[in-house]
Amino acid sequence: MSNGDAALFLLDGEELPFEPGDSVLQAAMRAGRYIPHLCWHPDFAPHGSCRVCSVKANGRAGAACTLPASAGLNVESNTDELNAHRKTLLQMLFIEGNHFCPSCEKSGNCQLQATAYEVGMEGPHFEEFYPDRPVDASHPDILLDFNRCILCELCVRASRDVDGKNIFAIGGHGIGTRLLVNAASGRLGDTDMALGDRAASICPVGVILPKRRGFAVPIGQRRFDIHPVSDEPPGGQP
Repeated sequence: MSNGDAALFLLDGEELPFEPGDSVLQAAMRAGRYIPHLCWHPDFAPHGSCRVCSVKANGRAGAACTLPASAGLNVESNTDELNAHRKTLLQMLFIEGNHFCPSCEKSGNCQLQATAYEVGMEGPHFEEFYPDRPVDASHPDILLDFNRCILCELCVRASRDVDGKNIFAIGGHGIGTRLLVNAASGRLGDTDMALGDRAASICPVGVILPKRRGFAVPIGQRRFDIHPVSDEPPGGQP
């Protein structure tokens, strides 16, 4: 199909082309139109768990990462209502875990932090939970800090679909939902995970970190220090 007869939908009043099978988020990102998101990654099937990419399509709410693009669809994303909704979701993520950005090795490379800056999140506005979560240093090359997990499941999908190892899983219910390591001991050191695995580099926050590399790139010279998350190319995620 040529550009002249490409199928189009509306995003905040602007006509955008899409390809067969595209979601609204895929088509928007390809066209350089940023929709905030956390659990979506261009290399994996959409998940729709974080809801930060929520939009309104023909007046109905939905996740842009799972919403199929279709001709004539009228999508609203950059509105006061939706941006306020995103801020609240991000605030809830920050207070549900332990996200101390100034001391985190992922600061400046963290998609949660960068997205909060992008949408203008002013503060948590909710009481902090400060959950008591472990740090797993049992693996010789990889550290797990469960305090920062946002349950995006990217590591689960990467380990299963790319590495073929099924190292990670999500377990529990409600506020008790958490990231698990698929080993009898529950410790990463008792798995065959390797530093070169896709799952080792996919985490958008500071849960999965390589050992002995802390702050190798100084704060101020990192990915989102150089450009905002809204300028990130579609394949720019880890």
